[in-house]
Amino acid sequence: MDKIFRLFPEEIQQLLHNLPANVIQSMEEIRIRIEQPLEIVCSNNPIYPSDKPVSAEEAQILLNRLSQHSLYALEEELKRGYITISGGHRVGLAGKVVTERGFVKAIKEISSFNIRIAREKIGIADPLIPYLFQKKWHNTLLIGPPQTGKTTLLRDIARLVSCGVKHRNIPSFKVGIVDERSEIAGSIKGVPQHSLGKRVDVLDACPKAEGMMMLIRSMSPQVLIVDEIGRKEDGEAILEAMHAGVQMIFTAHGSTLKDALNRPVMKPLSGLSLFQRYVILSREKGPGTIQRIYDGSFNEIFRSSGGEA
Repeated sequence: MDKIFRLFPEEIQQLLHNLPANVIQSMEEIRIRIEQPLEIVCSNNPIYPSDKPVSAEEAQILLNRLSQHSLYALEEELKRGYITISGGHRVGLAGKVVTERGFVKAIKEISSFNIRIAREKIGIADPLIPYLFQKKWHNTLLIGPPQTGKTTLLRDIARLVSCGVKHRNIPSFKVGIVDERSEIAGSIKGVPQHSLGKRVDVLDACPKAEGMMMLIRSMSPQVLIVDEIGRKEDGEAILEAMHAGVQMIFTAHGSTLKDALNRPVMKPLSGLSLFQRYVILSREKGPGTIQRIYDGSFNEIFRSSGGEA
């Protein structure tokens, strides 16, 4: 956390360092809004270490440190509304949007920052192994609303697939990851910073649909891993991957199976029996809570005790 704290002006750094250890350990977001107090989000609850509003000058210091004093170098990231920093942490941005021919060209006069803390949780995917592997890894879709641990769980699944699971006699497989937002691998200069095993090839900061095809053509993955599919082009690439014989493990937004399958990208795929497993996540017992698991025929094969219907 020290690397993240050092991005902030000194007075805000001091506020962060003075927080109780349990707050720092459970911190999910650090939010900066000009003329509003510093906000810390833990377990989806806001905490305000001080009533003093953050000044425009302090926000500018944060932006300078995030960009290393070169906003031009972050031109592509600013179009998407976020910056990914060392460790896979994502900084969301809001402010005045500049458009050109109907497309976002940049965000300027940035007034809000949301630093989302990425945490590596080795072993979080272990309970899923009996459901996701039977002679081969099932085509799987992880479904959940924002902040339910989809990316964290996906990262650990990638590690299991790459490393194999010796005590279950599961061999290692070649893994291809399309990491459009640099959150799964947390790559720096193209090199993954998270623990993903020896058999992983990552396309960092690459659009998902294009990246899937690039990996299939060039790196011959046995299992393809992609976070947050959502565009029409993603669906077309998934069909191409299926015909190439590649197993797929993806995430998608949705509160329920029905929500996910009703999304435009999923409607053309849902009738093709493409996925053998659908895993529904929630925050019931913290991010990464497995709420439901369905098979490819939409039969429920797992339900958490005391979970929502």
